[in-house]
Amino acid sequence: MEIRDLIVTPIVTILIYMGAYFIRPFVTDSVNRKYFLPGLTVRVLGAIAIGFIYQFYYGGGDTFNFHTYGSRIIWEAFMDSPSSGAMLLFSDGTSSLGIYEYASRITFYNDPASFFVVKIAAIFDLITFSSYSATALLFSVLSFVGGWMLFLAFYKESPGMHKWQAIAALFIPSVIFWGSGVMKDTLTLMALGFLTYVIRYLLIEKKFSLSSILLFVLSMWILYSVKKYILLCYMPAALLWVYAKRLSQIKSIAFKILVTPFAGFILIASAYYAVVLVGEDDPRYSIDRLAQTAKITAYDIGFYTGRDAGSGYSLGELDGTFDGMLTKVPQAVNVALYRPYMWEVSNPLMLLSALESFALILLSIYVVVHQRQSLIRSFTDPTIIFCLVFSLTFAFAVGVSTFNFGTLARYKIPLLPFFVLALANILNYSNNDRNLAVLETTE
Repeated sequence: MEIRDLIVTPIVTILIYMGAYFIRPFVTDSVNRKYFLPGLTVRVLGAIAIGFIYQFYYGGGDTFNFHTYGSRIIWEAFMDSPSSGAMLLFSDGTSSLGIYEYASRITFYNDPASFFVVKIAAIFDLITFSSYSATALLFSVLSFVGGWMLFLAFYKESPGMHKWQAIAALFIPSVIFWGSGVMKDTLTLMALGFLTYVIRYLLIEKKFSLSSILLFVLSMWILYSVKKYILLCYMPAALLWVYAKRLSQIKSIAFKILVTPFAGFILIASAYYAVVLVGEDDPRYSIDRLAQTAKITAYDIGFYTGRDAGSGYSLGELDGTFDGMLTKVPQAVNVALYRPYMWEVSNPLMLLSALESFALILLSIYVVVHQRQSLIRSFTDPTIIFCLVFSLTFAFAVGVSTFNFGTLARYKIPLLPFFVLALANILNYSNNDRNLAVLETTE
């Protein structure tokens, strides 16, 4: 904490809330307005909390490295020479010609994904005079905007579910904490919210606007630049959502049966091509290298970089083959969704993660036990299919490639809103079944 933080941060906070009050009437209605400011506030508090945790609990970490040994150096370059600052800001991290004095001090200069975050933080630093806390608050605004877009994407479909939608998109504790500060996860959460909203707008509602197309391109670019594996899981699920929505709009059962195999073929081909495109520029994410990448990442986090955290787990030996990786599906999904269990807790942050996992266990059991009559039928709902396919695929991806509960708590946050939304939609589907039964009885 510096003097500049004490001066700049209150000003930025005031400006954020002034902007929120101005924008709120244009993006809310009488029902969902009550979630807007609380949703923003918890993100702001999350950004402050993660800064304190990294400073006083961890004694440093990525969020401070992104800023202190990243964006602040670019800000200093701008102060010394605007041309040097601009060269750093637009650098791809492969050359330091003419800017070596600054580039050599940036921790993540040669790591494209991390340097992307550094550059976004540097843009904010130009506004906040390189105040860490003020820059973190601006990151929290990005996180909130993405969460609000995700909320609106599903709110338009089922306004009566607004409470569950708000919980899933705006108020999940670990998403708030790990996805609000100067972190990669903040940007990916924002991009996922944007992408879900514009896919619904462009491909399901069939509305077109230049701003939506630009937002689609921006979201894809951010995800591709920061965490490619999110796209590997998201795009096939999103394509399935669009195709299932289109099929559900066909009234003729005969024609629907006729067109389903063709749609399935198009879906598989599109999903495969999407995965190929994502892995085209990075061999680690090509289809034939995914299993080996998962093995290397898991062992590195579990037994090397995350070894001292004391919160490792194992799914058994990974042999680096795709078939071997698939045998870990049940264990990997379980660890991402429902672990750590309470008896696996070894530090205060793990306790918070365990409590959240326990809440998910209870909600899942309730859905399976109390809604079992409608559970199978609910899987024909395109939104439920989309949310489950993405969340379960992503749960497998991070569960099999992490091997450390501390890291997993952060890596898994993109799936949590979608998984909770899936459970909520199943509950709503079951309620609709009961209401339909009551109407039929009264008739």
